[in-house]
Amino acid sequence: MREHTESLDIGDVTANWVNAEVLANEIEQRIKALADLADTPLFFGRLDYHRAADPGPEGDDHGFRFYIGRRHVHDAQGDPMVIDWRAPISQPFYQASKKDPKNVELRRRFGYDGGALTAYEDEHLSDPDEEETVSALLQREIEKPRVGPMRDIVATIQPEQDEIVRGALSETVCVQGGPGTGKTAVGLHRVAYLLYAHRERLARGGTLVIGPNRSFLRYIEQVLPTLGELEVKQATVDELVAHVEIGAEDGATAATLKGDARMAEVLRRAVRAGVTLPTEPVMVVRGSRRWRVPTHELVEIVEELLGRDIRYGAAGEALPQRIAHAVLVRMEQAGEAPDDRVQNAVARNPAVKAAVKAIWPPVNPAKLVARLLSEPAFLAEQAEGLLTAEEQREILWAKPPRSVRSARWSRADAVLIDEAHDLVSRTGSLGHVVLDEAQDLSPMQYRAVGRRCSTGSATVLGDIAQGTTPWATGSWAEALGHLGKPAAHVEELTQGFRVPREVIAYASRLLPAIAPQLSEATSIREAPGAFAVQPVDAERLDAATLDACRAALAHEGSTGLIAADARVPALREALAAAGMPHVEPGQETDEATRLTLVPASLAKGLEYDYVVLDEPAAVVDGEPDTRTGLRRLYVALTRAVSGLTVVHASPLPAQLA
Repeated sequence: MREHTESLDIGDVTANWVNAEVLANEIEQRIKALADLADTPLFFGRLDYHRAADPGPEGDDHGFRFYIGRRHVHDAQGDPMVIDWRAPISQPFYQASKKDPKNVELRRRFGYDGGALTAYEDEHLSDPDEEETVSALLQREIEKPRVGPMRDIVATIQPEQDEIVRGALSETVCVQGGPGTGKTAVGLHRVAYLLYAHRERLARGGTLVIGPNRSFLRYIEQVLPTLGELEVKQATVDELVAHVEIGAEDGATAATLKGDARMAEVLRRAVRAGVTLPTEPVMVVRGSRRWRVPTHELVEIVEELLGRDIRYGAAGEALPQRIAHAVLVRMEQAGEAPDDRVQNAVARNPAVKAAVKAIWPPVNPAKLVARLLSEPAFLAEQAEGLLTAEEQREILWAKPPRSVRSARWSRADAVLIDEAHDLVSRTGSLGHVVLDEAQDLSPMQYRAVGRRCSTGSATVLGDIAQGTTPWATGSWAEALGHLGKPAAHVEELTQGFRVPREVIAYASRLLPAIAPQLSEATSIREAPGAFAVQPVDAERLDAATLDACRAALAHEGSTGLIAADARVPALREALAAAGMPHVEPGQETDEATRLTLVPASLAKGLEYDYVVLDEPAAVVDGEPDTRTGLRRLYVALTRAVSGLTVVHASPLPAQLA
């Protein structure tokens, strides 16, 4: 297929050079999508449907036997050899069961090692004498050691995951999933499915995956390309609202207040605060005639624009046209016959422009936010009845900058500026947005994301128990309301595929303290996993942690050393002194360097075959409050695929006792 695409000659099939460039780019993208992936097999399953009454020529399997793979593959004649996993005929591979075989006679799974076929396993779904068992190949694939970036899960998608993946484009869905339940993979595969089913529509609107940080995005960035999808953009929330350079860090209280939904109304008031009702008429001179729009009519026009609650910039553009229309009415009453050109000329008249500037002055979003955070009187006026005097003092800058250019903005300030931008001129909407680790967003951040999918849909992924910011959401209903998608439905994934049984059971001891409303995640893993808690003397903490890393590295796969952010420099030094090579989150591991030193603040969303957790008490103490600290610890405890070793000198948190 790739060779055929490369051989295409488009020299005389386009009308002009623009069409030729577009077509050449399309061909280049298709060649990239057809690239060989050495460790990725073309197919991973097979479905044999029951034959029809007339099976056709002897030996003809066409129409009842289908190989299922990551993408469509056809032969030289164009006949399908492998069916895309997203095609409707492939769905029974994930959904068929003994109770509901969906006309499938046999389901075959293929096992691979490094791209080489090593095994296969058959399920005769229509055979009443064959017991339904857990697939050994499925278990092996789930437990396969992880080195490098995140893999796709097309061969292991479970029925409840498949239902979410194949949901309608028009629906916004929120996936609440405990550690290792595959919610991130489900979100990415949902994008791949939607692009397959609605490619033209999403090509016009665009798709975006939003992650918590760049390390996480680098970890997941290869999943969609392995499925042949190259056009999906990725960003963090900070990158979405990057109107100013970030140079400051808010305290927890100030950041929480700036992220509060009440700030949206404060900003709405502030944007309109400069509007002044006219106190004198507008006089327009055209030739020898003078046309007068009285004050009361101007006031009516302005009040009507304010009442319609349209974007401030759009209303500012409409005002001169409305004044010009009032002049044209008077011209017509005097017997003239003005047209649109006359109205546009009147709208550009110096008298009209001067009146508009005085009534509806332009707003610079960054300057507006700077004024709110610098001038106590202005903030008090706009926040009256919304923020208390103490809350206003908390968000005011201690030392106002001389200018907007010299201001040291925080991440929360940038979100406020983004809100102000949208109040002035509408933010463009995408066709579909995937928002991962959504539990950590503030209401104002949800609003910023919601603006990017106001006319599209979203897949929201997260776990309330893993909320590790002081402003983390308390419920999905509240979060979806801020996102602008209150009608979205919430799906809960509780079956774990990544975290071993003993590890998830240990971490779940924290749930009553951090998220009592959630169901405890369970693991379908048959292997309990390696698990150990090692108390040591304080002077031996670094050495014991390194010993645990050496023991983990004796196994195949990746190892993550997770520690409180404050402990990372000391451990980095100890690793260097011991001659143990390691990488930081976001850097690629390989067979020679399989150890990653992970600050607890960056651990969310990552996974390692073996995890060594250094000093849990320090992880908890590194956060502004106990609940957030315990949630951070819950995240760190649930990053392991095969084994977890907890090394501590300080007493463990009481909840783990």
